[in-house]
Amino acid sequence: MTATEQTYQQIERALRKAASKFPQQAENLPLTDLYLQVKQESGELLVFDDDDHELTRCVVEEWIGNNDEHFYQAVQPILQHAIERIKDVTEHVAVLKPYSYVLMGEDRETLADLYLVDDETILISGELMQGLEQDLESFWENLSKE
Repeated sequence: MTATEQTYQQIERALRKAASKFPQQAENLPLTDLYLQVKQESGELLVFDDDDHELTRCVVEEWIGNNDEHFYQAVQPILQHAIERIKDVTEHVAVLKPYSYVLMGEDRETLADLYLVDDETILISGELMQGLEQDLESFWENLSKE
């Protein structure tokens, strides 16, 4: 699935609005992640905090009535790219780090970790820990051989 410039602008506007719900001058930064929910039939993009408070919503016209069975996999790179395009905003939301942008389904199940923001690490698409188990197994095998 490809996205038009208008689609990116709609998503970016929603992300900026969600970020603006957390004032920069707050004394006690909240501990939360940002949950993005996409509704395939209506084309809605909703953004929630950890407490299921709706921060913002918009309609992505290009997604209305999309019946693709791989819709949620197809929107992931689009959402990630939109987050990256405005990383001056998305990486400086006034919440405690680390925080994530998480794609969730219509039943509120986690579908994908889209983007992780930490002081030292920025992770796109949850691939930081991929292969770690094999690396640790190899390390222990090599250590036990000595």
